[in-house]
Amino acid sequence: MLRTKNNQLYIEDISIEEIAKKYSTPCYVYSKSSLIKEFKEYQTAFNMKKDVLVCYSVKASSNLKILNIFKELGAGFDIVSLGELERLKRINADPSKIVFSGVAKSDEEIAESLKYGILFFNVESLDEMENINFIASKQNKIANISIRVNPDIDPKTHPYISTGLKTSKFGIDINQSVNVYEKAANLKNVNPIGIDAHIGSQIFDIGSFVDSLERLIDLYNNLKENNIKITHFDIGGGLGIKYSDDDMPPTKKEFASSILNKFKDIDCSLIIEPGRSLVGNAGFLVTSAQYEKNNYGKHFLIVDAGMNDLLRPSLYNAYHKIEKVNSTTNEKISYEIVGPICETGDVLGTNVQLPRCKKGDLLLIHSAGAYGQVMSSNYNTRPKVSEVLVDNNKHISIRKRETINQMLENEENYE
Repeated sequence: MLRTKNNQLYIEDISIEEIAKKYSTPCYVYSKSSLIKEFKEYQTAFNMKKDVLVCYSVKASSNLKILNIFKELGAGFDIVSLGELERLKRINADPSKIVFSGVAKSDEEIAESLKYGILFFNVESLDEMENINFIASKQNKIANISIRVNPDIDPKTHPYISTGLKTSKFGIDINQSVNVYEKAANLKNVNPIGIDAHIGSQIFDIGSFVDSLERLIDLYNNLKENNIKITHFDIGGGLGIKYSDDDMPPTKKEFASSILNKFKDIDCSLIIEPGRSLVGNAGFLVTSAQYEKNNYGKHFLIVDAGMNDLLRPSLYNAYHKIEKVNSTTNEKISYEIVGPICETGDVLGTNVQLPRCKKGDLLLIHSAGAYGQVMSSNYNTRPKVSEVLVDNNKHISIRKRETINQMLENEENYE
C-alpha cells in the first residue's frame, strides 16, 4: 500500500504530503486495504478446516474504526480492560466472540463482562478463579473460564514481551494446572471449558508455538482422563512482523500449517489472538523536521514526534524504518532522529541514512500500527496526536487531535 510517485510517498492513492497538510504532524496513518489483507490472510491460512475464531488483540491498536473493520470481517476480540470492553460495546461486537485476558481483572470488569455475556475469561490465578465464581454467583450466572497455563517456553524474543517463561507474572504453572482444573470443576458458578497459553510477542520461531501447543495437548489429554471436558483451545498470538529489511518472520500460512498439523486430532474449537501481525505494518507515524544540528560530529535531526507519541524505540530499543517523504537527491547523511521530549532517551532512530533534511521536511516512520498510538502519553503536557484512515483515494479522521484544554479538564483544586 506504500508507493512512490513523482518522488513523493503515497499510502494507497493518497500522498503523505496531503495527509500532513490536512491533519498536521505528528499523526498516525493507517491503510484500510492493508488491515483487510492481513486479516484475510489469517482466514485463508487456517482455511476454516477447524472451528477457528480469530480474536483480534485490542491492546495492539484500539481505535473504534479499526475495531469495526475487523468486526465486519468476522473477527472476535481479546480484551484486557473494562475500557476495551466498552470500546467493543460501542461497535456492537458479538459478546460470544470476546475473551477477557490479563492478570488483574477487577470486580467491576468481571461483573460487566458477565452482564455482556462474553465467551470466557482467561484465568491467571486460583484467587482470580474463586473471585469470578463469587461474582458470578451474585448474578446467578455460570462464568465460562479458560485456564491460562504457563508452559515455560522461551519464545526467543525481547524479555519485556516474553510471557511464557516460569519467571513471568502470567499464567499458572502448567505442572499445577490439573489441580486448578479439578478445583474449578467443583465450583458452582464457573465452567472450565478452555485451555489457554500466550508465550510472547514478536516471535519468529514457529517451533516455540509448536512446543507450547504440544504441552497444551498433553494437558488436554490428562484432563480428558480426569473427565474434564475442554471445548476451546486458545493458543494466544505473538506472530512477529517485518520491521527491518533483515527480519524474516514466518508467513501466516506457515504458522497455520504448523498449528493445524498438531491440532488435527483435537476435537475443540481453536482460538488465536493476533494483534501486531494484523495492524503493525498497516500503520505509519508522520512527523516533520524542526531543526538540524551537529554536535561532536553527530548529525541530529529534531522532529515534532517524540517518545510520548511512539514509545517503542525508547522502551524496547525497537527499530522502526524511517524515510524522507520527498526525496530528490541520492546524497545521504547519517542522522540521529530525536524528538522534543526532555529525556535523553527520546530517540526514534539511530544512524538513519537520509537525504539532507530541513525544517518542514516530512518523515515517515514505518510499522507503527501496533503499540504506537495506544502506548502514547501526555508526558511534557503534550496532546495525543490524530489518527487517519486511508481507503484508496479517500482519507478520513478516525481520531481528532487532543487539545490542551481536554488534557486539563479533569484536574481540580488548582486555585
